[in-house]
Amino acid sequence: MNKITFIICSISLFATVSLLGQVSFGKPEKINEDWFFTQDNPGDKPMSEFNESSWDKVNLPHDWSIKEQLSPTLASATGYLPGGIGWYGKVLTIPEDKQGNKVYIYFEGVYNRSEVFINGQSLGKRPNGYVSFMYDVTPYIKYGEDNFVNVRVDHSRYADSRWYTGSGIYRNVWLVYAHPVHITQWGVYAHPVVDKNKGILKVEVEIENGTSVATDVTILNELFAPDGKRVANNSKTISLNSGDKSKINADLFVSKPLLWDITDPILYTLKTTVLKDKKAIDQTEVITGFRTFKFDPDKGFALNGEWMKIKGVCIHHDAGVLGAAVPDQVWKERLLTLKEIGCNAIRTSHNPQAPTLYRLCDELGMLVLNEMYDEWEFPKRKWIKGWNVGTPGFQGSYDFFDEWGERDLADIVRRDRNHVSVFAWSIGNEVDYPNDPYSHPVLDGGRDTGFTQAIFGGYKKEAPDAMRLGDISKRLVAVVKKYDTSRPTTAGLAGVAMSNETEYPNALDIVGYNYTENLYETDHRKYPNRIIYGSENRHDMAAWKAVRDKDYIFGQFLWTGIDYLGESGQWPSRGFYSGLLDFAGFMKPRGYFRQSLWSNKPMIYIGTYPFHKEEKEKYLSQDAYSIWNYHEGDGIRVVCYTNMPKARLELNGQIIGEVKQKDDNTGIIYWEVPYREGKLEAVGIDQYGKEACRYAIHSSGRPYAIIVQDAVKELSNEKNMGKIVLQVVDENGIPVMLADDEITCKIQGPVKLLGMEASNNSDMSDYTDNKHRVFHGRIVVYIQSEKKEGDAIIEFTTPWLKGTKVEVNVK
Repeated sequence: MNKITFIICSISLFATVSLLGQVSFGKPEKINEDWFFTQDNPGDKPMSEFNESSWDKVNLPHDWSIKEQLSPTLASATGYLPGGIGWYGKVLTIPEDKQGNKVYIYFEGVYNRSEVFINGQSLGKRPNGYVSFMYDVTPYIKYGEDNFVNVRVDHSRYADSRWYTGSGIYRNVWLVYAHPVHITQWGVYAHPVVDKNKGILKVEVEIENGTSVATDVTILNELFAPDGKRVANNSKTISLNSGDKSKINADLFVSKPLLWDITDPILYTLKTTVLKDKKAIDQTEVITGFRTFKFDPDKGFALNGEWMKIKGVCIHHDAGVLGAAVPDQVWKERLLTLKEIGCNAIRTSHNPQAPTLYRLCDELGMLVLNEMYDEWEFPKRKWIKGWNVGTPGFQGSYDFFDEWGERDLADIVRRDRNHVSVFAWSIGNEVDYPNDPYSHPVLDGGRDTGFTQAIFGGYKKEAPDAMRLGDISKRLVAVVKKYDTSRPTTAGLAGVAMSNETEYPNALDIVGYNYTENLYETDHRKYPNRIIYGSENRHDMAAWKAVRDKDYIFGQFLWTGIDYLGESGQWPSRGFYSGLLDFAGFMKPRGYFRQSLWSNKPMIYIGTYPFHKEEKEKYLSQDAYSIWNYHEGDGIRVVCYTNMPKARLELNGQIIGEVKQKDDNTGIIYWEVPYREGKLEAVGIDQYGKEACRYAIHSSGRPYAIIVQDAVKELSNEKNMGKIVLQVVDENGIPVMLADDEITCKIQGPVKLLGMEASNNSDMSDYTDNKHRVFHGRIVVYIQSEKKEGDAIIEFTTPWLKGTKVEVNVK
């Protein structure tokens, strides 16, 4: 086909009703508090008592691995942190007046191989650590009495991923009360059709009758504009036999709908009510939006009819010292920083994220490529002693793919299909990596294949046949299409040349190329109807120009947007360090470089490093920090990242670097100057020759004091996590970029320390205590309220430097 047009809308929910958008029925109660946890119960028997002397009291979300010690004896793939087996327990009291209702327990994510029990009864197992799932606990409830919930988490095969996963109940848990006749799990599905000035919100609602008698219900759908005004409604009555499920379809018509886009993410509210005898027995409220998008093999991608480039990044699900249990606020700040850089899309590499992330992308205007699976039926290499070093391991999720793969994918599509931010479904990442595990004769090379040499050791007859990729991809695509036809399917192909010999690319609507920009032009000619984009890409200028200068390549996703734990190099190395943002969420130099390519807002940045005149080739770094402390007369290369066409360099108000044109081959302006102490400034000059922006760095003295750059002032039940940003400065208040002082945190009052993150990838010290070294003179401290009112004082000290403190009111 020459064109694919997809028109979608979304449903998600804001904080107080976020579960409704996930399960689409009932009355949810978050039950994150007052859980018990132990790793001292290695068996498989649930417990009905939780002794605080042997069980730790914890609140969810909870990741036990991040609280353990880094060790070179553990796997580099998962960040040198352990897994193990853990048990969670909680006492639930279900009021007697809830008899006659249905009661469910809903988990957003448990890593991994979980089994849930209530009152000793197993409710079921779910091996996948990234999917959300729910159990009906009604038959086992003791009303008005204590009910004991146990969750066994088996992450004993801890080196089962190529990155850090975390361990435990690392996302929210909810208890859901519902009338026996209610909307099914993820039973509300809506997407728009937009034609010129007319919009139709096409809504599907599935109802189930959990009673012993037939019943009639009326389903009312109402759509509300951003200003709260109802703009459309529809009602239908259906009859359900005992135990039956039934669907209704409704079209809600809107004249001149306001469109959601990345600069103005306008959202509507869809309210679905189930009525019996004119009384509401179930209701869900969801957030939705109107938009259109189009994919064309020659023109690329259009949002709401406007052709544009996807400027995307790949992200994992951890946040440095916080591990996999990442608070909503942290994600919001990171997404806003990515948008400041100019990013307009994320790829959930290589697994679904927490529901809150999609909600935030809906609200903030960030497109999402939602991905499932890094491996299918066979395992990939998992490096143990460093990335691509030594002998790999082969633990993974492949062992339950045949049984659970299609169901897990279906559940993620049903869970996330109503998010306006999601624009495509990816069924896999690099499952076609040559000889890891699949192989094909084309890898032997030769004239007939187009390869000039054998690839990755050549064809391996004993390896799984790459032709299997086509059959599996067709099955997975069919699952997606069963539950959502409004978006394209895709995958990130690592062995494009090998996969081209199979049916794999043809099974997809749009085809992602990982690090194979050299095939863009040839494959565009060879497969003229194929829609191509960069699903995983390097940060260099050439990779961006391959997108920027080719209409038929609609975008790229950089590896990565944020530094992440795992996939580590040889010890010492916490993780993969190629992000635009660091472990703490601060913009790195390469973030500023990318901003110079992607952002339209005038910007300029300078970084420095020594150079040697005997260098044969000039190294122009994207990773130069803003340091201006060297020996007098040292030869220093100053690199400038700017989106202005020209720039000049000043020292102490005097021009020391002539006006230079931006080099389109490197994207960098640079000067080579002798070091002199003072204030170094770059000045961005626009197309009219006028100054448009400035960026300054200063020589600093010795570390003198710790100052607070930013700090939370209040914490509450709604906002119970906050951060404090500390900076080491000299006697004049200038940041000391070279400082690495160890800071100690002491707390008085109703808050606790979640962690201290300085973003140093090679710092393998203890992250579980209250002491940590700054990196580039800076550190972030995360705190959380203890759910008690009062004032807290957080004091920061370090030997030889002036300390500081922060006061936080908890209410």
